[in-house]
This record gives sequence, structure tokens and C-alpha cells, in this order.
Amino acid sequence: MIDIFTTSDADFPRKIAAIVRRGETIPPEIETGVANIINDVKTIGVGALIRYTEQFDGVPLTPETLEIDPEEIKKAADTLPDESRDVIQDAARRIRSFHERQKLEGFEYTDELGNRLGQIVRPVRRAGVYVPGGRAPYPSTLLMNVIPARIAGVEEIIAVHPTPDGVLNPAVMAAALEAGVDRMFRIGGAQAVAALAFGIDPIPRADVIVGPGNIYVATAKKQLFGVVNIDMIAGPSEILIISDGTGNPAWAAADLLSQAEHDPLAASILITTDHSFAEKTADELATQLNDLERSEIARQSLVSYGALIVARNLDEATAVSNDIAPEHLELMVEHPDRLLESIAAAGSIFLGHRTPETVGDYAAGPNHVLPTGGTARFSSPLGVYDFITRMSVIEMSEKGIDAVGRISRDFARLEGLDAHARAVEARIGKDPEK
Repeated sequence: MIDIFTTSDADFPRKIAAIVRRGETIPPEIETGVANIINDVKTIGVGALIRYTEQFDGVPLTPETLEIDPEEIKKAADTLPDESRDVIQDAARRIRSFHERQKLEGFEYTDELGNRLGQIVRPVRRAGVYVPGGRAPYPSTLLMNVIPARIAGVEEIIAVHPTPDGVLNPAVMAAALEAGVDRMFRIGGAQAVAALAFGIDPIPRADVIVGPGNIYVATAKKQLFGVVNIDMIAGPSEILIISDGTGNPAWAAADLLSQAEHDPLAASILITTDHSFAEKTADELATQLNDLERSEIARQSLVSYGALIVARNLDEATAVSNDIAPEHLELMVEHPDRLLESIAAAGSIFLGHRTPETVGDYAAGPNHVLPTGGTARFSSPLGVYDFITRMSVIEMSEKGIDAVGRISRDFARLEGLDAHARAVEARIGKDPEK
């Protein structure tokens, strides 16, 4: 079902590349289809939203019923058992605690010439949050996207959430109340992203759109970046475990399966310095698959994009991991802190044998919206930072405009921009009242 191979195998680079690059290419027909949907929403407006929602979700709507009424949200949430509501509240509390520590403050200082310089941090005014609702609803995703926006101070948070056949998921509605969503609309797909990007009445225009979705949602975010800011273009999920052969192979197998059950395109990789550990993990994968509820999805994932790799040493294992830049990285080794220093790129890092990736998905506190497909090389988990803007502040003193102005004037002339130079020259040594 899943091959064991070594880093010294001749075709090792090809095998790894096939896994890492599995989500890079968007089929042309999807690119074109999404572009057509975006254009329809932009030019036709709410009529296109209603048509696509009925076509894809089987929900007939009017402009008046696009929005989920707050009473509907509360009514659905009230059907959730108390123990499930407690789980949502406990997770939300921990997510808030972590993200409160991400708050940024501006700064201001006066330089040696008396110039006032600084940076102001402001929240965006409106955030759009995409909450998946297709294959499975994810209340955890709503918490992870909305809570950082709330902490950042965003004035209005708009959620879009597909409701196939018109059914509201009680857990998602309870999470919306807990996190503090301001308004929620029963639409999804590329059309929902376009509505948030352009502002299609009654859906207000967002300054930033966050939240994972299927390939159509990801493609829409990619095509609309620039019209609106986005968090990232999320691809299929992935996990990479580095093992030194200590610990329990049954735990490693369980963690690999926790990602494999997400999607047939999910990637589950183990890199170990112990060939015996790889063999035992393979046996555990076969055993645990038998009674897994989503066994067929997990099996497809492991067959297509699973890998058990034997490395010569932990340095080599770390180097391979850094090249892959995984979304989730587990350091299942005896001394994880020693290895941590060598990690250059990963979305979220889980230290030691007692820390499964699952706790990061739900209740540890850090965000579970993470860079995928190697993009952890240059991007980061979702956080409060994604909902703020930074503005520079400059005020020249009399002495400052003389000194900095002359440098700026000469630089402008160096670049052949005479009007720039004159704008400074007009002020050097001059009284603003004369």
C-alpha cells in the first residue's frame, strides 16, 4: 500500500517532487470556469449568486434570503448538545489566549534632526471569512479565522458558508456565535469569494478574504488577489514526521492517517533514521485503516501521496524536511528541542511523542490555517497580522527638511525626476507662511 524507500534511492528526488508538487497545477478548465463565475458575479450581481447557489447547493434563494437571519443562527445553535457547545467554548478560549499575544503596536520616535517618524497599526475595516460546508462542515475553521480578526479589532466580520440543501449545521452556527461573526451568508464556492471581493449587494465588500476551501475557492482567491487581499492559496493538507526510531510506531501511523483521511490528495510522510520503525509504521497503517470511518479516502491518499523514507541521519532528515517545507511537522524524536534549531520552514511544529498534529487542529491555541505545498518557505500561519495594515508617519522639522530634503532632492535628480526635486527645493530654508 505504501512504499518504504531511502534518501539514497536513485529516484528519491522524483518521488518527493511528485508529492510536494501535487497541488501546484490548477487544471485549465477550472481556471476558466472560475474566471467565468467571477465575471458573472461582477457583471450580473446578485442574480448570479442566486443562480450558482441553486445550481451547486440545491438552495433556491432570493436577495432577501441570502443572509442567514441571526434568529436562524441562534435557533440552529440551540439544538447543539451542551457537551458539544462546551467543546467549542473551550477551544475558543485557548485560541483567543494564543492570538491575544500576537497583537502589534505602532511606534514613534524623533531622530537627531527633530523629525517625527513612526508607524501606525490599524485593523482592516471589514474581513470576509470563508467557512467550508461541502464534504464536511468545520466549526474549528470558523473559530480559527474569526477570532484573530476579532482580536485585531476588525470592525465588521462577514462569513460566507455554503449550506447544501439549505441545512444549517448546529456546530458551525454555535461557533459563529462564540467567535462573534457580524453577518453570515448562505453561499459558497468561487461565487462567494467574488461577492466578497466586489461587494455585491446585500453582501458588503471585504478588505481581506481568509479561510480555506476547495480548488474552486482557492482558484478564485488567486484570481482576485489584488482586488482584495487574501490570507493564502491553500492546497491539499500534509503532514511530515521526523523520527529517530524512539516512540511508538502506532502513534506515528495514527498521525499519518489523521491527514490522509482529509482528502485523496493529502500527503502523509514519515522520515526516520530507523528502517525497522518504518516497517512497523507500515504494518500499523494497514491495521488501523481497517476500522477507520474514512478508510477509502485515507487509502487513496496513502497510495498516491504517502511515503515512508529512511534517512542516513537526523541532519539529512531535517534537510529533506526543509526542502519540503511541510504544513504540519512532527518531531517524534527523543530530543526535539535539539532538532528544532535546524528547522527552517514549516507551518506548525509539534514537539515530542506526546504532541499529535490533531491538538493543533483544534484546541492547542495556535492557528490551524497553515501554508501548504511548500509555501511555508515564504509564508506563515494565519494570525492577527493578516487583519491589520501598517501606515508610516513622517513629519519634517525645520532642520530636518534642510538636511533630509537636500539628500532627497539630489536623489530625485539622480533618477531624473525634476518635479520631485523642485517639491523639496521649494521648502528648503523657506517659511511655510510666506
